[in-house]
Amino acid sequence: MADKVYKDPITGVETTGHVWDDTLMEFNNPLPTWWLWTFYGTIIFALVYWFLYPSWPNGLTEKGYFTGTKTITYQNDKGEEVSTHWNTRALLANEMQNDPNEKKRHEYLKKVAATPYEQVAKDPDMASFVRSYGKGIFGDYCAACHQRGGQGVVGHYPNLVDDAWLWGGDPNDIETTITNGRKGNMPPFAKTLTEEEITNVANYVLSLSGTKHDTAAAAKGDKIFHGKGGCMACHTPEGTGNKAMGSANLTDHIWTQAKVATATDKVAAVKAVIKHGISREMPAWKNRLSEDEIKVLVAYIKLLAEK
Repeated sequence: MADKVYKDPITGVETTGHVWDDTLMEFNNPLPTWWLWTFYGTIIFALVYWFLYPSWPNGLTEKGYFTGTKTITYQNDKGEEVSTHWNTRALLANEMQNDPNEKKRHEYLKKVAATPYEQVAKDPDMASFVRSYGKGIFGDYCAACHQRGGQGVVGHYPNLVDDAWLWGGDPNDIETTITNGRKGNMPPFAKTLTEEEITNVANYVLSLSGTKHDTAAAAKGDKIFHGKGGCMACHTPEGTGNKAMGSANLTDHIWTQAKVATATDKVAAVKAVIKHGISREMPAWKNRLSEDEIKVLVAYIKLLAEK
C-alpha cells in the first residue's frame, strides 16, 4: 500500500503530514535536482583539490601537512632547477621566470644595469624604467628607514635627496654602501671632556658652517678640536669630513643629527651629539638584491637627488 500523501487544503502543496495548532503545517519541498548535483560536485572538487594541492595539517608527514601530488619547477638564485610541491612561492618564481613580460623586464633590467649612470639619466626610456622599477625596490627595502621620498629621519637615518653623502655620493660609492652596508660610530666624549669644553667645541663646530655661535667659546673650542678632543682625526683639520670613515662634513649646512631651529637649541643639540656619540648601522643587501637590482637602485637614488 502506497504511503498516504498529505496536501495543504488551501494551496494544494504536498506536506509532511505534521500539523501544529490545528492549521500550521510543514510543506514537503524537496531540493531541486540541479542544486543537489551542484552540492555533490563541490564535494568531489574538494576531494580532488585536497589530493593535488597542500591541504590538511597532520603529524604524519615531514612538513606537518599534506603537500599534495602536484609539483612545480623553477630556478633558484644559483640557476639550479628545483622541483617542489605546489605552493604560491614556487608558483611566483616560476611565473617570473617564464612569463613573457617578466622576461622582457629582466632583459631590460640587465641592459639598464650595464649602462653607465650618466647615460641612463639622459635616456628618457631608461630613466622612466629606473623610476618605475627602482621605486618598487626602494619601497620594499629602503623606505622603512629612509622614508618613501628618501628624506630620511633626522638623528636616525640619512637624507638621500640632498646629495650629501657621508661615505661618498658617487654611483660607485653608493653601490658599495648598499652592497656591503655601513657602520657609523662616533665615540662619546662625556667622560673625556668637561661640560665647558663640550660647550666650546659645540660653538666651534657651529662656526665652521657660519652658524650663529659664541665667538669666544668657539676660539677655545678650536684648540680642543685640533688638540685634546682629537676631532680633526676623523673630521679633518678643516672639518670637511672623511668619506672613508663616514665622518660628517661640519662646514656645510646639512645637519643629520642636530637640525633644530634656534641657535640656543642648536648648541644644545651639537653638545648632545658630542656627549653621547653616534652608533648606527645599515645592513648589507648583497644577499637579498642581485647586482643588477642594486645598480638600478643606485640610479633611482641618484635621480631622487636630482629632482
